[in-house]
Amino acid sequence: MKKKTLLVAAAMLAAATALASCSSSEQGGGSDASGNDASNCTNTIPKKDLPVVTMWGWYPNMQLVVDNFNKQNGEVQVCWTNVGQGSDEYDKFQTSISAGTGAPDVIMIEMDRIPTFQIQNALVDIKKYGFDGVKADYSEGAWKDVSVGDAVYGVPVDGGPMAMIYRKDIFDKYDIKPPKTWAEYEQAAQKMKDAGGPQFGDFAANVSALTMALQIQKGAVPFTYDPAQQSTIGIALNDQGSKDVLDYWAGLARKGLVGTQDQFTPEYISGVINGKYATYISAAWAPGYLTGAGVGKGEDTGKFAVAPLPQWDADNPVQVNWGGSAFSVTSQAKNPELAAKVAYGLYADKESLTHGWTNQIIFPLNLKALNDPEFVNLKVDFFDGQQANKEVYVPAANAYKGVTYSPFGQYYFDAMTKQVSALIKGSDTGAQAADRLQEDVVGYAQEQGFTVK
Repeated sequence: MKKKTLLVAAAMLAAATALASCSSSEQGGGSDASGNDASNCTNTIPKKDLPVVTMWGWYPNMQLVVDNFNKQNGEVQVCWTNVGQGSDEYDKFQTSISAGTGAPDVIMIEMDRIPTFQIQNALVDIKKYGFDGVKADYSEGAWKDVSVGDAVYGVPVDGGPMAMIYRKDIFDKYDIKPPKTWAEYEQAAQKMKDAGGPQFGDFAANVSALTMALQIQKGAVPFTYDPAQQSTIGIALNDQGSKDVLDYWAGLARKGLVGTQDQFTPEYISGVINGKYATYISAAWAPGYLTGAGVGKGEDTGKFAVAPLPQWDADNPVQVNWGGSAFSVTSQAKNPELAAKVAYGLYADKESLTHGWTNQIIFPLNLKALNDPEFVNLKVDFFDGQQANKEVYVPAANAYKGVTYSPFGQYYFDAMTKQVSALIKGSDTGAQAADRLQEDVVGYAQEQGFTVK
């Protein structure tokens, strides 16, 4: 591998944004364990004689989570600031990495971004700081998603086991049962179209993480990466499984069985509300997202249900995940052991976990919540009282095996968006789109100094 400047470029994170200072209306106090500014916190620190760990995070109920931790902990206190969600936070973190100062001790990161920062030596392997004490609290798949090689760079918090949300009223009208396989999905879509019904689903270009997950379900292994060989990466984006998935969805779109509307847009949400789509292939966080966007509150109240994700082989099901976040310890923490205690302890108490899932803020990965009968047997209002966790999401989460992400995940997602967009607008095959994607991402990796195997 070339010098770290190349690794920063590979991360695809701009360092041009000036690091925003932490501002607050409430004085935190406490002595700082990291060397960073802990004098201004969003929260009030109740035990001012204890060392303080600084933290960035954006969960909607983070204030409650931090307050719960500080109230219960007698070793350390958390000074929390929300510097922005997703890319806004990452830009600020990248600036602090480049400057060598200004990062918090603990940072909330989406799991697919962990290798981006790990390759810059911006995160700490927390395996030696109490990992054995909490290992049993999470599944093997959850730990794999926050690991790079054998090292662990985050504590799993929430995940996105995937399923098929569907409109009960539309299925009933056209006498359709939830499909168990993708072949049945296409058959049901054709039946609905032939009867004059709405589109069965959506194949969007702007959800590359979803497309990747569906390809992994078909057997794809997009990346193989071991930090012990930091300059080498395996890239396989045009394997037969990946090509099959692209061909399958492009075929549905060209037959008019599914739409090609970008998701997470007002137009798409309007379509979901108005019954333009009979299904929504998504993750366990989707009910909270849809509820917040106004779905399930008007004329469509009580009309949604959820079924397991259709499979390619019903006798050999493969469960996949879309999304998820973790708490990571940064390399700028002067006391990483204390920071790891915070990462392990946040969102680990019953009150914080329960508040998270009862308000559909997160789908918890902590097994103390995932196996809690109250959570498992919950009758979900969005699904008209269906026990969605018991029937669908918990089994999917338990069966998920994890995935290896790449150090340049954002470039890969952007390149995927470009190819899927061209695929749904043109006449090329999924195989051709996959070959172009492979060439693009391999070329980029080589430009950044990687040897591609």
